[in-house]
This record gives sequence, C-alpha cells and structure tokens, in this order.
Amino acid sequence: MDQFIEILISGSDLSLWEFALLCGVSLLGSFITAALGLGGGALTIATMALIMPPTVLVPIHGVVQLGSNFGRAMLMYRHILIKVMPMFLAGSIIGIIIGGKVVITLPVFLLQGILAVFILYSTWAPGFTAREPKKIAFFGAGLVGAFTTMFVGATGPVVAPFALAASEIRQQFVATHATFMTIHHAFKLVVFGVLGFAFGPYIPLLIGLILFGFAGTYLGKITLNRLPEKLFRNLLKAILTIMACWLIYDAVQAATNTAI
Repeated sequence: MDQFIEILISGSDLSLWEFALLCGVSLLGSFITAALGLGGGALTIATMALIMPPTVLVPIHGVVQLGSNFGRAMLMYRHILIKVMPMFLAGSIIGIIIGGKVVITLPVFLLQGILAVFILYSTWAPGFTAREPKKIAFFGAGLVGAFTTMFVGATGPVVAPFALAASEIRQQFVATHATFMTIHHAFKLVVFGVLGFAFGPYIPLLIGLILFGFAGTYLGKITLNRLPEKLFRNLLKAILTIMACWLIYDAVQAATNTAI
C-alpha cells in the first residue's frame, strides 16, 4: 500500500491528502461545468493555485481541462455546432501562435479588466444575445481566447457568450463550448511541450484528475438534461457575471499591489 501511495505522489511534491483533494475538486469542477456549461474550471484552478507553484499550475490545469472538456464533447457530440468550428479553429491557431511567442507587455491586471468588461458586455448586451453571431465573430473569439489562455488559465467565460448566443438549446451550448475549450487546451499543451515543460512526474496525478473529471462530467450530463432551459440560461448568465466580477476584483488587487 505504501509503495502504491509513493507511486501516486512521487515527483509531484504533493502529499496524499493534497492528491485526494485535487481529484475530488476535479470531479466537482467537471460536474459543475457539465451541468451549467462553465464554472468548474475556475474552481479547479483556484484550488490548484493553493497547492501547486505557478510554473506548474497552468500546464497541469490545461491537461485536466483538456480531459474534462474532451470527455464532455464526446458524451454530447450530437449537439456540437459544427458550422462555427472552422472559423473558431482558424482564429485559435493564430491566437496560440501569438500567445506562445509574444512576451506580454500588457500588465496582467489590465488584461483581466478588459476581459471582465468584455464578458459582461457580451453576456448582457441585448443586441448580442438576441441574435446568432456571425461566423466571423467566432474567428475573433478563437483568437482572443487562445491568446489569453496562455496567461490567464481558465478562459471559458471569454468564448462562452458566443456559444450561448449561437445555441438554441442548453445541450448545444455545453457541447459546443466543450469543443471550443478542447481546441484551446490542446493547442496550449502543444506549446508548453515545445517550450520544454516536463509532464512526466505528474502522470499519476493527471490520470487521477482525468478519471475523476470524467466521472463528474457523466453525472453533470444527467443533471443538465433535467434542468429547464430558462433556468439553465439564467444560471449561466449569473455564473458569467460572478466570474467577471471576480476578474475585476483580482485586477483591482493586482493594480493596488503594483502601485504600492
């Protein structure tokens, strides 16, 4: 038993309870995201930030989110809005290339503030939510989302309003948004691999996080199918608003610390 535990935590500098906590949060985060469309990724990265160093946090979170979103997309593949994927994919490729090569001169707190305003506008602006966005809009969403995911980590709210506005039913939103995030996290991990990040020591942890994440996704899908459409959309807008306010709070805190 001790040898098995040693295999699980060796190389990751985690204790057994931290390993178990992260697996539990992966399950809960995947459940929330599958049931409501997003929110679980932010919960997961917030918990991981308390345990893991920043240099490890973003790439490991990327693997977890890739597994969670890919599993959700596969479980609901019939509802994916295929028609918007080519433009989103093209924008994502350009965004990830820029994000991987450019050293950001824009302060992180300013980037967070801009993203928060964008999320609030695209979530609540009547002109945006009342009609289906044009396909070119998904090119921009893919570019901005892919660029920011290299630095912010959980960027689901950036592309969520586009998926919501294009979707007629909640299943379409969840499946399409999951596909968007699968694309972004897959590209991000390729870039981190090219930059030399060593995933090897974290393989036991990643396997645990992905397996628990898939279990949470399956349970969340069951819950999603039982939610009324209007309640789902209201809850989703509430979550987007809360996450935008969270970004604003972080931005203000960071700006204050920088000024001191």
